[in-house]
Amino acid sequence: MRLRALLVPGLAVLLGGCASVRDTVGGWLGSGAAVAARAPSAPEDLGPPALSVRIDAPPALQALLERNLDLTRLPALSRGDAVSDSEWTRLIAAAPAQVRDLLQTEGYFKPQVQVQRGADPAPGQPRDVRVSVQPGPRARISRVTLMFEGALQEAADGGDARASALRDDLRRTWALPARAEFRNPLWSDAKAALLARLRAAGYASALWSGTAAEVDAEAADGPAVRLFLVADSGPLFRAGAIEVEGLQVHEASTVQHLAAFKPGTPLTETLLLDYQERLQKSNLFENVTVSHDPDPRRADAARVLVRLREQPLQVYTVGLGHSNNTGPRATLEQIDRRVFGRALRSRATVELAGLRRTLDLELSSHPGEDLRRHVGGVIIERLESSTDVVLSQRVRFGRAWDAQPWTGLGSQLARPGWTLERLVFAEAERGARTTTLSRRVSNAVSGNLHLVVRSLDSVVLPTDGFTLALQSGIGRSHGNLDEAGAFGRLYARFTGYWPLGASWYAQGRVEFGQVIRRNGVGAPDSQMFRAGGDDSVRGYGYRTLGPVVDGSVTSGAALGTLSLELARPFATSLPSLWGAVFVDSGGAATNFSEFSPVTGAGVGLRWRSPVGPLRVDLARGIDAQRWRVHFSIGVAL
Repeated sequence: MRLRALLVPGLAVLLGGCASVRDTVGGWLGSGAAVAARAPSAPEDLGPPALSVRIDAPPALQALLERNLDLTRLPALSRGDAVSDSEWTRLIAAAPAQVRDLLQTEGYFKPQVQVQRGADPAPGQPRDVRVSVQPGPRARISRVTLMFEGALQEAADGGDARASALRDDLRRTWALPARAEFRNPLWSDAKAALLARLRAAGYASALWSGTAAEVDAEAADGPAVRLFLVADSGPLFRAGAIEVEGLQVHEASTVQHLAAFKPGTPLTETLLLDYQERLQKSNLFENVTVSHDPDPRRADAARVLVRLREQPLQVYTVGLGHSNNTGPRATLEQIDRRVFGRALRSRATVELAGLRRTLDLELSSHPGEDLRRHVGGVIIERLESSTDVVLSQRVRFGRAWDAQPWTGLGSQLARPGWTLERLVFAEAERGARTTTLSRRVSNAVSGNLHLVVRSLDSVVLPTDGFTLALQSGIGRSHGNLDEAGAFGRLYARFTGYWPLGASWYAQGRVEFGQVIRRNGVGAPDSQMFRAGGDDSVRGYGYRTLGPVVDGSVTSGAALGTLSLELARPFATSLPSLWGAVFVDSGGAATNFSEFSPVTGAGVGLRWRSPVGPLRVDLARGIDAQRWRVHFSIGVAL
């Protein structure tokens, strides 16, 4: 038998001294809400008020009564008009009941109310009325009975683990548990929140079969409220065909591949929002909205509706900037989202900086099944320091998987909200390092795997969560000054963000790198490590921390850095302007047996701009015994 048929007669049986609170406009609880809904219009200055009303009650209740009692509204509505004795008598008689109705919406079911009228006034003077209210104890929830019917309950009864977990979670997180104070606004908000969560979980047509609050105003421990709720989940909506509106030149298959879910998958709110975010991050579309057909009759194969507008096919971007690491810079970037009329995307970037010059060319396919893209690229980079010049030329080909919920291998380690990005590629590289004493040339081929695991409250301005970047590679190199041989490369960088209390925030970073090779075997400089600079060890110059050979800083096979920062807003009136203190430590060495970290510490200023945090740091290199200013913008992930 369906539970809704039993609800009304079951709730009609009340204990002695109890009253039934039902969500009907005409009930006694609704009458207070109806009075509260009426708002007085602005009066004209037509003369003195007919009535002077004083309310003695706790401040919050006083404001409620002053806004909604007919007695308090009368002075505004009848200025300059006489009030008949019959109307005057009616208002006085109705006031206690109106007060009780209004207080019941705030959870007070045993108030003491007195209405006292003053002596008859002189002609032309207002009548005096005093309303005294002692609300008594606020009612508390004594018991909550939350039941479900529809597809959710049927699936849970049938052993469906997902349905059982959802049902149990909805009961556990119900917003008005036993011992909580009862207020009608909280009661309404709690019901709305549970329905919203149920609909977000894929039951888009969920509604209440019935809800009721049973009040025992004479309970020994004070007024008590028993809550009864029955939610009808309706059907679970599952994915059907994906219908796309707004395509001009790109293929519908690209949009469908970015869904990353199969027909029959439950259409949760998170699933649709993730799909919408992937479409936006693909850099092919803008103004994307993703929804589904809400018709319950088609819930088993609901149409997924995608409405979008395509980005311009050709984009040119010019940028100017400055970095303490490399000096002033100018960049030119060109993006083609439809190369030769095919489902290909190209990007060409030229950067000219004081100490760094790069040419970065990349060609990639549009996302395919499993969000997989084929990628190829050429990178030419020239880095200059006070002791050497490093020129690297790299060509790579591989496959990339864009960020998506972590599933498959190792997913038992993941938590909800964790995403995984993957890049697998083969690379051929030529590197040349020139000093005043020598020129070392290395050539290498390698296979590489890069992973990024991320869980952040905001990618642009994170305050809670983490990123973990992992890199591994194995290859073979040979050079003019080194023996030929195999090498392996490992790298890891963890960055964590933690809110501390109401206004403090912590950020920590741990970085590790190791190149494994036998003695005498070289590797290209880009495969090796140096430390120092804005996102490494502050207080030291960019790439100035490494092994010293023949008086010149070189790249090492071992890297380790550690950073800890505490920050907080300067004032509540300036929430985007933060101050920070930090300490960094680390370095690079030929191997870890020779590793000797240095330390830097200082203070900084942060502006949390819409495009990322702008950072200005004043750091002192403890070992170098000198101060250095660091400036950067953006998040290093």
